[in-house]
Amino acid sequence: MYQALYRKWRPRAFTDVSGQPHVTQTLMHEVSTGKISHAYLFTGSRGTGKTTCAKILSKAVNCLSPENGNPCNKCEICRGIDSGSILDVTEIDAASNNGVDNIRDLRDEAVFTPVKAKYRVYIIDEVHMLSTGAFNALLKILEEPPSYVIFILATTEVHKLPPTILSRCQRFDFKHIPPEDISDRLRYVASKENITVDDEALSLIARISDGALRDALSLFDRCSALDKNITADTVSACAGTASREYLFDMAVHVKNKDAASALGLLNELNKNSCGMEQLCVELIDHFRNLMISKIVKNPENLIICSTNELKLLKEQSSLFTLEQLLSYISILETASLNLKKGLDKRIEAETAVIKLCTPSLNTDIASVLARISEVEKKILSGSFSAPETEKVKPVSNIPKETEKPAAEKISEEKRETIEETAPADTSAEIPETKAKPDKTGSDAEAEKPKRELFKLWPEILMDIKSTCKPVYGFLINSTAYLEDNKIYIKAENPVFRNIFDIPNYSAAIEKSIRGITGKDYKPALYEEENKSRPNDPLFDLVKQIDSLKNK
Repeated sequence: MYQALYRKWRPRAFTDVSGQPHVTQTLMHEVSTGKISHAYLFTGSRGTGKTTCAKILSKAVNCLSPENGNPCNKCEICRGIDSGSILDVTEIDAASNNGVDNIRDLRDEAVFTPVKAKYRVYIIDEVHMLSTGAFNALLKILEEPPSYVIFILATTEVHKLPPTILSRCQRFDFKHIPPEDISDRLRYVASKENITVDDEALSLIARISDGALRDALSLFDRCSALDKNITADTVSACAGTASREYLFDMAVHVKNKDAASALGLLNELNKNSCGMEQLCVELIDHFRNLMISKIVKNPENLIICSTNELKLLKEQSSLFTLEQLLSYISILETASLNLKKGLDKRIEAETAVIKLCTPSLNTDIASVLARISEVEKKILSGSFSAPETEKVKPVSNIPKETEKPAAEKISEEKRETIEETAPADTSAEIPETKAKPDKTGSDAEAEKPKRELFKLWPEILMDIKSTCKPVYGFLINSTAYLEDNKIYIKAENPVFRNIFDIPNYSAAIEKSIRGITGKDYKPALYEEENKSRPNDPLFDLVKQIDSLKNK
């Protein structure tokens, strides 16, 4: 009968164990010096070698001719323990033998001396599954066992063991096996089994196994059954990591806020028998991979995928901000909980997809931070523009009669006189002052303040660009006029009128003016006659962002 590779190539000596030198070297030293404890506790995740080391230790303490702490695997005792013919070494599965009666039987049996071996060894696997009564029954003999009895407890959930048990054992923590150690072991097995495998395939298997050598050997076994020449594509096909393009497509629909296309893709996946809960888990994992690709310089150590998929992840991660990815993961985690208790799983999944594509529907903290991040990014890049509500009725499209209602009080003859007296080349630059109805045209002209174009303004703009880029973004294509001790700023972007009220931004402008001119000119807004200030709904948000920066 064919024997699985993880059973066939189970280490038979401490020197064959991969990735646990802190455990194997200590146990070898204890065996070689004879300082053997009466109780051991091996803890760690699955597939890291706990049961393997327990079996090796049971042979090493009973071996007739040990070799530097390792069992010889040739003597009668070693071969008998491997074949199971020596009953002095007993392996118990605590998951199926977890009652108090089972432990009482063990305790009654332990008082008898070994038949063939030197020590009677009890290996209790998954010891955390024992009941409270079973732990109490084990406690006394574990504290004061006969000199010829050794207990080896193995568990993946050490936190479930009572402190009274933990304090009576010599504890060894098994770590995740490094990918390079897994690759080396697989390469050795491949050479013995006459299997050809490339380095990329070995690396992918090592990452998929997530530090568990048994899982790596099981996957390697499946790949060898499919093809004796194992490549990365073979591993992807056997591990089920291939054909996941729909995750990238869904992420693109989310980025484009295209809910219709996202729902269409969800419908196709549902037709192909893709479970909604599984899809939600895969999307969480995908956005997590995008987050890792965006933050970590070398994400290949944290992401389980092929080289081509890793390249796609790095490219797609640049499309999203970190706040967006965190928001997507939060939405999907909530959806995953709702899918388990919802009446219709498809409706829950469709609702989650719509929320992903429509950020305005989400009011959780992660989603709000993502939306604020987009606004802040536009402000810092200098490309922030007025909201769409202002584009519906822009100020520049209002007829001149409505822009200057005070002009209706002036007669047509007086208005013509004022327009004729103004210079033709500077009429667009010199603002009109508010004319009083009881003044004549010449008196109104005489009372106008004399403002001249400020020629140093371009140099000041360059200084603002280097010191306060957000303000520079609002001042692109702006002009300035000098009158007395003030510089009147005329900006093309109407939002600047609100930005100017923020103390930090107005102070930055004043600092640049002082640095270029050497004088204490005060910046002010260029006000046209009766021109109303635009009602900007984002003004409060901008002020909040600025206050957060100061904190």
